[in-house]
Amino acid sequence: MPQHPALATGRVAVVTGAASGIGLAAAQRFAALGMRVVMADVDAAALDAAAALVACGTDVLAVPTDVGRREELERLKERAYAAFGEVALLMNNAGREGGGGLFGSPERWRQILETNLWGVVNGVQVFAPAMVGQGAPCAIVNTGSKQGITTPPGDTAYNVSKAGVRVVTEALAHELRNMPGGRVTAHLLIPGFVFTGFTRARGVAEKPAGAWTPEQVVDFLLPAMARGDFYVLCPDNETTRAMDEKRIAWAAGDIVENRPPLSRWHPDYKDAFAKFAAS
Repeated sequence: MPQHPALATGRVAVVTGAASGIGLAAAQRFAALGMRVVMADVDAAALDAAAALVACGTDVLAVPTDVGRREELERLKERAYAAFGEVALLMNNAGREGGGGLFGSPERWRQILETNLWGVVNGVQVFAPAMVGQGAPCAIVNTGSKQGITTPPGDTAYNVSKAGVRVVTEALAHELRNMPGGRVTAHLLIPGFVFTGFTRARGVAEKPAGAWTPEQVVDFLLPAMARGDFYVLCPDNETTRAMDEKRIAWAAGDIVENRPPLSRWHPDYKDAFAKFAAS
């Protein structure tokens, strides 16, 4: 199938959060396309094991990295350019699971925001100028979440982090398309329910029927990039694209219609949302 021009044999992909889940699946797919792959993750032991899975007939560089620390992103960039001379694809995918309620631990809030939001900001600010300067087709993919759009109650810190990723990535796309001669595209990956290490950490040993695999997410991402899609809104086995659109439209409608915030979960609007979703 046609690919985004950045995804070409011999070019270089940098993937954060690459030791497991979507990041590992993406690294494996990029390697299968003949790309050279730089894998980054905060878990050095898991990263080494993952890199061994990817390094079959392709150049792979594993760099332990805490994306919340800008100096470590700068080191990652230096290692990538020193080894391979360019970066065609940057996938800011590293993420930390939620669990930061509104009145939860300030330390937990800090950890989530540093990884999920600052990790993306750091990656964009460190890599994007050099990628633009290469003058060749490149792409930046930032992993967001539907929770950053519909912001369901109960996981506020995670929602804030992923809402921030959406805003940062939209701003990035605007900046890139207004650069004369710019050849770097931006894409916001919005996964659905995916069976990853986060799911296993909650005690779920086998993939739930409703979940996609990380490989399915990557399968969905690549054609979307080839089409030039910015919003890569993934369905899953329990939520269709049509239902996602209803939920997103309802969330925006809280402002337009002056409903209470998060009215989808408000007892006075439960029936109205159900009727809207079924229409």
